[in-house]
Amino acid sequence: MATSTDHTRSPAPHDADSHDLIRVHGARENNLKDVSVEIPKRRLTVFTGVSGSGKSSLVFSTIAAESQRLINETHSAFVQGFLQTPARPEVDVLEGLTTAIIVDQQRMGADARSTVGTATDANAMLRILFSRLGQPHIGPPPAFSFNVPSVRASGAITVERGARKTVKQTYTRTGGMCPRCEGRGTVSDIDLAQLFDDSKSIAEGAITVPGYTKDGHWTLRIFTESGFVDPDKPIRDFTETEMHDFLHREPTKVKVSGINLTYEGLIPKVQKSFLSKDREALQPHIRAFVDRAVTFTACPECDGTRLSEAARSSRIGGINIADACAMQISDLAQWVRGLDEPSVAPLLATLGQTLDSFVEIGLGYLSLDRPAGTLSGGEAQRVKMIRHLGSSLTDVTYVFDEPTIGLHPHDIERMNGLLLRLRDKGNTVLVVEHKPGTIAIADHVVDLGPGAGTEGGTICFEGTVEGLRAGGTLTGRHFDDRAAVKEKVRTPTGALEIRGATAHNLRDVDVDVPLGVLTVVTGVAGSGKSSLVHGSLPRLSGAAGEGVVSIDQGAIRGSRRSNPATYTGLLEPIRKAFAKANDVKPALFSANSEGACPNCNGAGVTFTDLAMMAGVASTCEECEGKRYQASVLEYRLGGRDISEVLAMSVAEAEEFFGAGEARIPAAHRILDRLADVGLGYLTLGQPLNTLSGGERQRLKLATHMAEKGGVYILDEPTTGLHLADVEQLLGLLDRLVDSGKSVIVVEHHQAVMAHADWIIDLGPGAGHDGGRIVFEGTPADLVAARSTLTGEHLAAYVGT
Repeated sequence: MATSTDHTRSPAPHDADSHDLIRVHGARENNLKDVSVEIPKRRLTVFTGVSGSGKSSLVFSTIAAESQRLINETHSAFVQGFLQTPARPEVDVLEGLTTAIIVDQQRMGADARSTVGTATDANAMLRILFSRLGQPHIGPPPAFSFNVPSVRASGAITVERGARKTVKQTYTRTGGMCPRCEGRGTVSDIDLAQLFDDSKSIAEGAITVPGYTKDGHWTLRIFTESGFVDPDKPIRDFTETEMHDFLHREPTKVKVSGINLTYEGLIPKVQKSFLSKDREALQPHIRAFVDRAVTFTACPECDGTRLSEAARSSRIGGINIADACAMQISDLAQWVRGLDEPSVAPLLATLGQTLDSFVEIGLGYLSLDRPAGTLSGGEAQRVKMIRHLGSSLTDVTYVFDEPTIGLHPHDIERMNGLLLRLRDKGNTVLVVEHKPGTIAIADHVVDLGPGAGTEGGTICFEGTVEGLRAGGTLTGRHFDDRAAVKEKVRTPTGALEIRGATAHNLRDVDVDVPLGVLTVVTGVAGSGKSSLVHGSLPRLSGAAGEGVVSIDQGAIRGSRRSNPATYTGLLEPIRKAFAKANDVKPALFSANSEGACPNCNGAGVTFTDLAMMAGVASTCEECEGKRYQASVLEYRLGGRDISEVLAMSVAEAEEFFGAGEARIPAAHRILDRLADVGLGYLTLGQPLNTLSGGERQRLKLATHMAEKGGVYILDEPTTGLHLADVEQLLGLLDRLVDSGKSVIVVEHHQAVMAHADWIIDLGPGAGHDGGRIVFEGTPADLVAARSTLTGEHLAAYVGT
């Protein structure tokens, strides 16, 4: 007789189901103070806190870095040698980690050959499609690649196998690169008038290129003592041969003052020194010279498409690959769906999914031929997200660094949906974020603080969003802050008239931008804001005699040797004051020059390379991390040596250099600006590569505020700023306007919109659905009309 089984009793939980937490104990990376936290898996956890409170140190430098390091260790030592190996983070215990996929704010490579299509593999699929279906057939996929040149070769080769024999070989490879511009799409032309003054001789200082000074520097002595040109003859009187030798001569060995050197014409010298480098990596005065001296025009041979004539001749239904890459991605997705070809069905399905992901993530307005270096931080981050949207992987940890950067409130709702979808597939989603709209969807919140820098690095709150609201932390107190719309707005003192603006997707835009007030330019991502502001205003302002200070979203570059003192120019007056007080050379007070510790070369740490293992950095034993020679530290100013000054916070230094023996007005002015943007806690000698995104943004703002100008153009200054910091930014913008400046801000943050005197709203959509002015007026009028997406969201924000 069969026995009955009791099905109501639940089985004991399996041991494998007990690992539902990521446990961090004793984290000490950067400013973290022995942090311990438990993060639930398969949930959406948002990390909040003021800029510089330690969010990125916990999420990226601890959890994600250790996950990456452990995955790298699963490879053989040979493979590890090729991988970037992060060092083990300063933490006692890390348990429950899963594979981490990091989607950060790092700009995509600004290489001239990198486009949206090459960065997302969409171009690779298009090339295969055209190589299979394009008529006439011109060759395999590389024949459609603008990075592959065509090659032809023939000759005899000797094969040493068995009986040695010589065979004749011919080799051809069909590439898609335009031979004229070498796949760059642009050709450069150098304005000779910017390189030299032809009325002077070389000895009189005719060459105006930065670095070619008159004081007997080697770069100039090669020209004056080479014997190829007469250094005392005005350049306009040069013979044809002398002119060729001066501008175009091939590298030639010469002897100058008994030393063997290489002489080369001025144009190839300039091209190698300045034009072969990324423009953004150049020093400001070099960048200004390059902008003056070099003009870039679309290649006349390929019309800027980068592709050879053969690649452009092959078509599918009248469309060639250049046309396809130039299409708006939302239109290209539609074209791909219209192709019915069973022989390439799997390829069409995958390409269609990739293009649909662009549209879904709010980037349907881009085109595949858009240079990757021109994408904003938010756009670059969303492009990186695309490859993960259709992924079948589960139980993965996705780590996002402010995914809402550059997004209009309307687009933030869509981004929130994507984050929740990743979580609902069974993944752990960790998000560093400041926007209340994204914090509100979190399952779990970890709030760091209470302050920034040395005042932060502790956990202030862990729990639900409701708990955060009720808690007394800085984030909790400001969570429901709402800026009110101004009742009284300033009166403009004039206007900059933009007429017929057509850059990128702008549709013949006419608009008057008021002067003497705070103007906010807004609209959904891709509506044409940056095209209008950066494309038209600097030129107009310059013509109107108003100096323009343009502060874009570009990340500030800085190594471990750079710090706030070197970046802002603060170290220069300090070094001079130390030198004057002690009657020695200023170069002694630079850790990158004569004053550097000889053991660590001024780095403060010594590195031991361990091949495929993570390198070890240890504090220099000779200078004890102070970076300077012992003899330099004997020189004092106001009772402090140079290393003690660099260890001061901005607030301390402001007091120190403001009065008494150490009073330096030039240094005090810079420190005032740093305090003004809320960086009073920052240490002067803190390496730039340890600063958070928000701190870098404010450091850049403080530096540009020193520039003389009547018009300030700011591109999303709230990037990386906590809700509490936004209030301080609004006060700063008000002070700028009240001091007689015109401030124009490209911004999505509703608090900044509400605070504006005048709003210019672009839209109604993105790409070819945008590019028009849909509203001009005061914030109060925009809220009352609710005629645009921005108006609806601003009205909801201010609670009307």
